[in-house]
Amino acid sequence: MNAVLPQPPIFPHQHDPSRRSPPRSMSPYNMASKKRKAEDDNDEMSVSPLSSPAISSRALARPSKKIRQGNDNVTGRPLALPRLLETLDNSQLRNVLQTICERHPDIGHEVVTSAPRPSVTCALDVLGDYHEKLRAAFPLGHTNSDYTYFRVREKLAALVEAISDFTSQFLPPVEQQTNLSLQYLDGATKLIHELPDWESQQYRHHKDNAYDEISRAWALVITEASKRGGGFILHSGNWDQKLHKHNRQSGGKLGQAVNAMAMEVGWAGHNPVADSNRSGGPSDPNSILNQLMNGSYGSPVRVGPW
Repeated sequence: MNAVLPQPPIFPHQHDPSRRSPPRSMSPYNMASKKRKAEDDNDEMSVSPLSSPAISSRALARPSKKIRQGNDNVTGRPLALPRLLETLDNSQLRNVLQTICERHPDIGHEVVTSAPRPSVTCALDVLGDYHEKLRAAFPLGHTNSDYTYFRVREKLAALVEAISDFTSQFLPPVEQQTNLSLQYLDGATKLIHELPDWESQQYRHHKDNAYDEISRAWALVITEASKRGGGFILHSGNWDQKLHKHNRQSGGKLGQAVNAMAMEVGWAGHNPVADSNRSGGPSDPNSILNQLMNGSYGSPVRVGPW
């Protein structure tokens, strides 16, 4: 009797062999197209940069993209101080600085003590700007003295006040160099000559006061110069002649300065034109003063015909 052996269970295969794929056409045309496609793929692989031996297999580093902030962070804001200062001209900067110094006197004191002293050229340039503003304020075609005066009165007063302020800056003991003081006084006096001469006496006080103050300034500087080497600086710069010329141009309104020159410096007490024709005057080459200036004083004197 044959024993019946147990049979292992049979599970259905996932792929049913009874389900066959539809037959594909194996025409020569399809075989040729597959062959050409394979050849094209091989060609593309042969020229691919990745398959080139000259290119490293290391991945190329790409520049990182900047992350732009959203529109929520874009808002108006005032300029930073350096940018703001770039937009201001000289006049605006001076106004801002002056306002700050007036509000904070300690800052103003530090600016005054730290700023360099103005030079003669700088001071005269500033006065020249005031003078140009005065000239520009004169109306064209108007000869009425009253109308013209009230038209330019503000500019005229500003110029006279500026001359007074700068004059104090170039007087001793603030200014120790006499030559610089004289250079400033010479330039400032020329500006005073150019101030308008009004027909009405009541309008002439600006120019008269300016002449009076500049004359006293000349006298102070001359007195200080006479204490240094007998006033040689006055002679070397021909300041006595320049002062006499200014006095004539002013109509004799610099008399105080001329008197100081005559009293403090004896050789300058006469008319410089007459002294030039007189033996021993400042222009006489044999005078002691000129010998001292030329370094010939005390040189041996030749005796005899040789």
